[in-house]
Order: sequence, then structure tokens, then C-alpha cells
Amino acid sequence: MPPLRLVFLGSDPVALPLLEWLAGEGRTFAEVVGVFTQPDRPVGRGQKITANAIKIWTLAHGLPIFQPEKLSEDVRQQLDALGADVALVMAYGHILKDDFIATPRLGTLNLHTSILPKYRGASPIQTAIASGERETGVTLMRVVRKLDAGPVADVERVPIQKLDTAIEVESKLAAACVPLLARALPKLREGTLEAVPQDEAQATFCRKLAKDDGTLDFLAPATTLAAKINGLFPWPACSVMIGGQPVKIGQADAKEETSLGVPGTVVEAGMTGLGVATERGTLHLLKLQRPGGKMLTTAEFLRGFPVEPGTCLASAPMKSLVASEPFRRLQP
Repeated sequence: MPPLRLVFLGSDPVALPLLEWLAGEGRTFAEVVGVFTQPDRPVGRGQKITANAIKIWTLAHGLPIFQPEKLSEDVRQQLDALGADVALVMAYGHILKDDFIATPRLGTLNLHTSILPKYRGASPIQTAIASGERETGVTLMRVVRKLDAGPVADVERVPIQKLDTAIEVESKLAAACVPLLARALPKLREGTLEAVPQDEAQATFCRKLAKDDGTLDFLAPATTLAAKINGLFPWPACSVMIGGQPVKIGQADAKEETSLGVPGTVVEAGMTGLGVATERGTLHLLKLQRPGGKMLTTAEFLRGFPVEPGTCLASAPMKSLVASEPFRRLQP
């Protein structure tokens, strides 16, 4: 049986391990015949127009590439001309219309980085960690117009360790796409891939993150704050004001012992971290970065930026990252 003709739609480097597999061992099951990705965008302080990692990979492999600003009828016709059996979407950045979804012979599949129906939306990796989950995964589903609501064909689960940040979890999820598709593509080719409707009553939603999501309220429990810090690193990253400077936090842990100070008060500063009293437990800041500096372990940081016990760190309100409905409906 010949391999499927597969068109990939994506714009984020999380998909690179999957694409490398498809270009190698996975070619037995599917041949990538074209790639759709976002147009080149300005990047960094210099705002230089830069190709994303998916485009760079595609050009290196000599594959047709398409970078439309909008998915017009002309773009759908380009997809149709590729003669695709299936389209596979992962972190593309465009909403697909029904006629686009239906153009490939076997339809359109999506890889979503959570265990659906939890954490539908734009920031499932960060939100799962920030919510204190100890497991997440990649879900393979059929695409429908409703946000991440398509029937589920398969899930590959990965653990979230206590000190994992979004960097480590994203890496695990990127790798998890490979065994997931290695199971699913043969079934799709043979016509035996089944998909089960999601339980809408269990659905939760996450939103696009913003820079001001990096605030901390020390009236929250230490476990809640540590989970948020780890989940939101490297972006937007949580920070605190120390000595009049915003200090970025790269990793945190929580201890359940009774806090020995008013919430927000530094209760220890040394080799084991910077301990901050909270409403319940002590928050230990393990990695810190001053403006213009490097991310350092707290012990290294404190050698050049001493922080005295008794220092009070200001709290700020924290916006919800999860809702029972899509956030666009909840905001005015």
C-alpha cells in the first residue's frame, strides 16, 4: 500500500521532531507533499523579517511551501492541487474553514498539546503546568470549526515533573507526536482510524497569554505560585520587584511547611533558594535573572544581587488562565 500524500500546516518548532520523523522512518506511512506556514514576521529588538523554523525545515527538504496571510479560495485551490490524502495541522495560527478542512480526500487532522477536552485554546502547555497538572499529552483529533472540539482518534500522554517548566514539557510533547502518528497513520491509510466525540461537559479553555500574566499574588498558596512560575517560563515569565528592579523567575518549588512571615516576605536567602512566605507554605525561587543579566541559580544570583531576609515583595492580582467557556465570550 503506497504512503499517504500528506500536507502539513504549522508554524511552531514544536512540530520539528514530527516532521523529521515523516522525512525519515515515517515516509513508510506518509509522504509530505507540501507545507503551509505563517508568513515571515519581524523578530527581536531589531524587528528583522525572519522565516520561522517550519519554513526553514521545509526549504531544507526541498518541499513546496505556502505562506498565505488569509486562507482564501485561491489558497484552498493550492491545497487541492497538491492531491493530498490528508492534511495535518499543529500550531498553525489560522482558523480553517469547512471547505478547506474537507479538501483532502481523508479530511484534516489536528495535533493539540493537551488531553482534550481539557485546555482547548491557545496556551495548553503553559496552562496545564500552571494549573498543577501532573500529566498532559498530545491529542490527535479530526478538525471541526468549533475550537478544538473535534472527535478524538488517539492520545499520547506525558508526565509533568514537579520542577518542569514549559520548556521541558514542550520538548516531551514534541517527541510524543511521533509514536502517536506511528500508531494513527497506518490505521488512517487502511481506513480503520476511529474517532470518539469529546465530552463537552468536561471541556475547559485556555487563552492567549500576555506579558502582564507574569504577576504573583503571595496571598495564594505556594503550590499555586510555583506551578504558575514554572508554567509561564520562558514566556511571558513571572517576575517580582526587588530593589526597584524587575527580577524574572526561571523556576520555583513549593514547601508545605508553615510560613514564618507575612505573605510576600523573604524568609530565607541562600544556597537552597530564595524563600518567600505565602498564604500557605513557602515559595522557593530557584532561578532568577536581573535586567540585562543571565538566568542564574539563586545562589549565583545572590552573590551579585544580595536580598536580605525580611524584604517584602509586592503582590499583584493574577488573572484566570482557565475558563469553562472560550475566553472571547467572557470578555467584553
